[in-house]
Amino acid sequence: MDDSQVRNSMPLRLYNTLSKTEEEFIPLAEGEVKMYTCGPTVYHYVHIGNFRTFIFQDILRRYLIYKGYRMTHVMNVTDVEDKIIANAREQGLSIYDYTRKYEEAFFDDMKALRIQAPEIMPRATEHIEEMVGLISKLHEKGLTYERDGSTYFSIEKFDNYGRLSGVQLEQVSSFEQVDEDEYSKENPRDFVLWKSKKDEEESWGSPFGDGRPGWHLECSAMSMKYLGETFDIHCGGVDLVFPHHENEIAQSEGATGKPFVKYWIHGAHLIVEGQKMSKSLGNFYTLRDLLDQGHNPLALRFLLASVHYRKQLNFTFDGVAQAQSAIQRANDFITRIRETTDQGPVSPEIGKLVTEAEKGFESAMDDDLNTSAALAAVFGLVRDVNTLLDNRGITEGDRDRLLKFLGGVNTVFDVFSFETEEVDDQDILDLIEERNEAREKKNFPRADEIRDLLLDKGIMLEDSKEGTRWKRKK
Repeated sequence: MDDSQVRNSMPLRLYNTLSKTEEEFIPLAEGEVKMYTCGPTVYHYVHIGNFRTFIFQDILRRYLIYKGYRMTHVMNVTDVEDKIIANAREQGLSIYDYTRKYEEAFFDDMKALRIQAPEIMPRATEHIEEMVGLISKLHEKGLTYERDGSTYFSIEKFDNYGRLSGVQLEQVSSFEQVDEDEYSKENPRDFVLWKSKKDEEESWGSPFGDGRPGWHLECSAMSMKYLGETFDIHCGGVDLVFPHHENEIAQSEGATGKPFVKYWIHGAHLIVEGQKMSKSLGNFYTLRDLLDQGHNPLALRFLLASVHYRKQLNFTFDGVAQAQSAIQRANDFITRIRETTDQGPVSPEIGKLVTEAEKGFESAMDDDLNTSAALAAVFGLVRDVNTLLDNRGITEGDRDRLLKFLGGVNTVFDVFSFETEEVDDQDILDLIEERNEAREKKNFPRADEIRDLLLDKGIMLEDSKEGTRWKRKK
């Protein structure tokens, strides 16, 4: 498929939080997607609940690219807000020195989980000028007021506040302003756009006095700088619908008079072993916690991607083990089909299975990113072809078609391995050869002894009608 050509077999449908319905995805510019995803607030290591959101956003990005769209993806890095300032002051650090450690850790975690880097990752502290400019536009339109040196957005002056979240302003008798970046999600408040300087905290100059931007303002300013005043997709966790994303709409559309975002896509929460994740329960995990316990990051990626993004995911360690087994099953299948020697014609039966699997994969992903159904189509193919191979070989044409399909799937999920392992220890190669000879001579005690010796060296053997295969023990 040409890079500029979008797959038209089926339209992609996505659930739009703004309309509360699934809608056919039609970008503003043909063949091109402009997407903004809320990135990390770098005050600590990122926990697995956040990574569930980042991985669903990565799957969406990758599937849009799979369908042939050109992608401009912006993910912000929030490096100034209340928690950062409080923690940095407690440690006697500047916010820059404090946040860079956790920012770099986040980038390392992204690589471990194979989350693709967006085209643009702007830091909030490097876009103060754009934020001040946005406040100035809101001030000119009469949507702001000042109190005690800070500037606030007056939500009652913005028509249609609450369209995204369903908040009803008519049920509120009066509006209070709130200074905190995070606040009660029960009632709307006039939110702070510019906070006046306090004590010795970092501040910037502005027409409104020395201070710093409010958290909600940051995403609006950065997204519109790089994607324009109206763009295609804005993603985040469901916890950001109100007040964060609701306030983004108000301040962005209040300033421009144009629709801010066409499709709002939100992912559901993650729980751990049936309970809400919390430090008090001892079930609060960062990615680093799980890697230190010896878990494979690809198994974690598979698990976090395997449940539909709008359904609550129950993270369990049994689930991690099952994810690891599923990946190994697919990798073993890839190894098996690569060991082909049959030069005959392609099999209509295998061709039909691949066609059905590809249709099942794409129709599931086109149905609001139904990843569980998409993976079921993939592993159904693995099962059915394995059954066929128990009684016959596979041709190069069949092999190439299977590998092409699985390679396409892997551009989206990125958990399978297509690398050919090599043994560079001649002693191991000699033992494998000796075992094969022992089996031919029916010296099974010696063959079993060699199998155990190799297992001690981390080499697992699998005997099949095609011959003996090996793999490294995980």
